[in-house]
Amino acid sequence: MPAPGVILAGARRRPLLALGGTLAIGLLLIGLFGSRLAPYDPLRQLPDGLTAAGLPQPPSRAHLLGTDRSGRDVLSRLLIGARLSLIVGLGGMGIALALGLAVGVSAGFLGGWADGLLMRFTDVILAFPAILLAIALAAVQPHRGVLTLIAIIGFINWAPAARLFRSETLSLRERLYVEAARAAGASSGRVLLRHILPHLAGTAWVVASLAVATTVLLDAGLNFLGIGLPRPAPSWGLMLLEARDYYRVAPWLPVWPGLAVVLTVAAFNLIAHDLQSHQSAPGDHP
Repeated sequence: MPAPGVILAGARRRPLLALGGTLAIGLLLIGLFGSRLAPYDPLRQLPDGLTAAGLPQPPSRAHLLGTDRSGRDVLSRLLIGARLSLIVGLGGMGIALALGLAVGVSAGFLGGWADGLLMRFTDVILAFPAILLAIALAAVQPHRGVLTLIAIIGFINWAPAARLFRSETLSLRERLYVEAARAAGASSGRVLLRHILPHLAGTAWVVASLAVATTVLLDAGLNFLGIGLPRPAPSWGLMLLEARDYYRVAPWLPVWPGLAVVLTVAAFNLIAHDLQSHQSAPGDHP
């Protein structure tokens, strides 16, 4: 286990990674243990959840972040919502990364008509704004659960990754060590597995970090528009939607889920920015 001094020195050298990693680890821990930390059932209306006038309760000792319009504890919904947002974010990232890697590497490595066909399909996906494409796909789904949302968000986020992986693959396949491997009789599969894919690992980490931030933001946007998870799911986007009509009388309602989305997106963007700035270009060596 690294000594505290080594950890502090590393944090000073890479403050963005330290800050983003700390936030991301904290969010992951909340997602894993949020159900144990939540003081109340996030779906249950509490007897003292509303004021005598039928308005949400402000933050108090009994409800640290107040209650929502249905008398449910905001802190409990926020903690459980972290799990949903991270499941959708990580799941959507996995699909986007897998599709982007498969399409981009195939296009860059094969070239010719395969490259043209795959990139034209990618251009078609990129031609539509992500949020509009997500709305169109979500609107035609009769049952919108977590898996459906993951599939939709993953599908619309793979195209930018595909173009990036294609560009990297086009550069890598012209490297001297790749030419040497081909001259030595290595098969295309061996060249791909031994000399192309390993050098895409750094790019994949950057893409993965950015994809998590993008998918979490898109998940919140779809839920805010009312076409994400069905109510009463404790989603951050749904919490923002339900707080829309109460921001004057209960201004704390949109603050907490909005802050959760901002911190999550910022955490993974900071990680991606640091990884990108420290990513070394592959040289002419295996």
